[in-house]
Amino acid sequence: MKKTTKILSVLLALMMVLPLFGCSKKTEAGTDINMAVLSGPTGIGASVLMEQNENGETANHYTFTVAAANDEVTAGLLNGSLDIAAVATNVASNLYNKSEGDICILALNTLGVLYLLENGDTVHSVADLAGKTVLSAGQGANPEFVFEYILTQNGLTYSTDGSEADVQIEFKAPDEITAAMVSGTADLCLLPVPAVTAVLVQNKDVRQALDLTEEWNKVAGGQLTMGSIVARREFVEAHPEAVALFLEEYAASIEAVKTDPAHAGELCESFGIVPKAAIATKAIPSCNLVCITGEEIRTTIEPYYEVLFAANPASIGGALPGDDFYYVGK
Repeated sequence: MKKTTKILSVLLALMMVLPLFGCSKKTEAGTDINMAVLSGPTGIGASVLMEQNENGETANHYTFTVAAANDEVTAGLLNGSLDIAAVATNVASNLYNKSEGDICILALNTLGVLYLLENGDTVHSVADLAGKTVLSAGQGANPEFVFEYILTQNGLTYSTDGSEADVQIEFKAPDEITAAMVSGTADLCLLPVPAVTAVLVQNKDVRQALDLTEEWNKVAGGQLTMGSIVARREFVEAHPEAVALFLEEYAASIEAVKTDPAHAGELCESFGIVPKAAIATKAIPSCNLVCITGEEIRTTIEPYYEVLFAANPASIGGALPGDDFYYVGK
């Protein structure tokens, strides 16, 4: 009798403990995540994930913010109101250095997406830019540093303040540049896809003069890698299972976008990532969307960081990121 009573006691104890384990796993799988994506190519890959989240089909529960510029996102990451965000790769390194290691990189999501467009037919090489003025998006981010590096490596000087130089660079908002190129009031511009696509669709006289990925490959080592996913280290360490689930869902979202650009284009317009569905759909094949995770993040991006650091240390926050910047999973 005593033996039977002891067995029953053990069984009752197990019945009380097991639900707690089940509840803990369910809570982790259903973690609330505040995430920001940028409008444009860096945000396009998340569009299907955003739809699935609205439909209650995701393991995690996401609250999404769509931002127009990197600086709208950095404050949220630094003050803790955002957990995960899509940002330019140079901004990712800047955040790591500014936060003293509190930001880590979870994935690379966008390769080269920069193109130089011309209203005319005079520019066929970087050398042809001598004596020209180029309207450019992306001041303080990858477009600025990539373009300036390419000019320098081709022996051209540049100015962003009107002082004497081979090439004048005027930074403006993408919408302003698009309007100027479409109306024909500007001759040259530097833009990322899908803004490039919008210009080409609206003004048939505009041509793609230079692919900056090709020009980068001629003068620099490493893959031109422009977009990334970063997260607060505190969040990552507290919710490793949720982060793993996010990376699975995000990778699946990118594949779905690439597989069905038409549907993804509609989602991009609906969520405010790209103004027009037709433009997004046409641009997606040129967006070079990827989802590079684990050890491959470092081998892909570090040579790019090294080039930027050698050219302009401030472009990546004054120092190369440390080993702990690269998240390889738990």
